[in-house]
Amino acid sequence: MKIHEFQAKEIISRYGASVPESYVAKNVDEALDAAKKLPGEVCVVKAQIHAGGRGKGGGVKVSKGLDEVKTNATAILGMQLVTKQTGPVGQKVKTLLIEEGMEIKKELYFSILPDRATQKVVLIASTEGGMNIEEVAEETPEKILKEFVDPAIGLRPFQTQRLAFGLGLDKYDPKLIRQASAFFMKLYDAFMAEDCSMLEINPVVVTGDNRILALDCKMSFDDNALMRHKKTVELRDLDEEDPTEIEASDHDLSFIKLDGSIGCMVNGAGLAMATMDIIQHYGGSPANFLDVGGTADAERVEAAFKIITKDPNVKAILINIFGGIVRCNIIADGVVAAFNKVNLSIPVVVRLEGTNAEQAAEIIEQSGIGDKLIMIKEFAAAAQKAVEVANA
Repeated sequence: MKIHEFQAKEIISRYGASVPESYVAKNVDEALDAAKKLPGEVCVVKAQIHAGGRGKGGGVKVSKGLDEVKTNATAILGMQLVTKQTGPVGQKVKTLLIEEGMEIKKELYFSILPDRATQKVVLIASTEGGMNIEEVAEETPEKILKEFVDPAIGLRPFQTQRLAFGLGLDKYDPKLIRQASAFFMKLYDAFMAEDCSMLEINPVVVTGDNRILALDCKMSFDDNALMRHKKTVELRDLDEEDPTEIEASDHDLSFIKLDGSIGCMVNGAGLAMATMDIIQHYGGSPANFLDVGGTADAERVEAAFKIITKDPNVKAILINIFGGIVRCNIIADGVVAAFNKVNLSIPVVVRLEGTNAEQAAEIIEQSGIGDKLIMIKEFAAAAQKAVEVANA
C-alpha cells in the first residue's frame, strides 16, 4: 500500500522528522488560501499522485506570487500527469500540496529498506539527492553509503553519525552532524513503528539557514501488517489505485496489472516471476502478475479468473500451478467453476503439476470443458504455447 507525499510527511513529522510548512489543496481557491499562509513570497505547487518523477512531468512548479500560484495550480489540477512510474496513460491530478519555498544549499538522498540478502534493515544515503538513485548506483556506486541494522540491536547513533560525516555535512556546519544524525534516527523510528516496506526522502535538503528537511517523502507499507495500523489504512486513496488491484486485495490475491496480452494465474511469487520471464523469453508480454497463494481455494481461483478476464487486452491465459501446499485438484475445481460462470472466448493454457495433478486432470476432463483448455505438462512448452495462441 502506498500513500501520498503529504500523508507521508504527516507521519514522519509525528516522529519528529522536520518537514517544510505546507497545506493540501483540492482546488485553485484552496491553493491560493494556502499560499497566503506560507512565509515568504515563493512557494511550490506540487501534484499529489502515487508516482515519482512528478517534477520532470510538469507536476511540480516553483511559484512567485499569487498570480503564479493560480496559473500553476490551474495547469496542474486535472492534468493527466505522465512519469516513468505511471506508464504512458499517466494519472489524473486531483490534489495539490502547496509548500513553502526556501533557499536550498544542498540536496541529499536517503532511504530505508529491508535487505533480504542480509536479513537486516539497510539505510541508504547519497550526496546525489534529487536524482534517480538507480542511475547513481550504476554510474557512481562510490557515492552510495549504506548502514545495515541488526534487528536484535536496532539502529545506533554512531551509524547515523557515520552517514552524516560520509555525506560531508560537517563541511557546511559541524552542528549539522548532530542534526542529521537525529533526523535519520527519527526516520528509522517511523519506518519500524509503521511497518514500512520502504521509506524514501529524495531529496533531503540543507537549507540556507542550516535546517535539514524532508523536501519529499515516499512511504509504502507491508500489507501483512496493516491490521495493526487502522489509521494508515484510512489513508488509502482508492482513486489512485487500479480497480482490479483493489478487487484482488479483497480476495487476498497478489495482483499487479501490466500492459501485456497474456493473463497469468500462478501460485507463489517466485514461480509467478519465472512465468513472466519465460513468456517474455518466447516473445510474449504478461498482462499481469497474479499469485493465488499457497493456500488457494476454488473461490479464490474463480475470483482470479474474473479479474484477469476484465482486462480487454488479454488475448490468452496461462495457468501455471505447481502443487506443493496448494493441491492441483482445488485449482481445477476453481477453473471449472470459473468456466461455468465466465463466458470465455480466449484460449487458456493450463499446466498443473505436483500434488493431486492426476486428480486435477480428471476433474477437468470430466467437466466437459476439457476441449476448451490446452493442457501441457512442461513449463517452457506451456509458456511457448500461450505466446503462440495469444499472437494468433
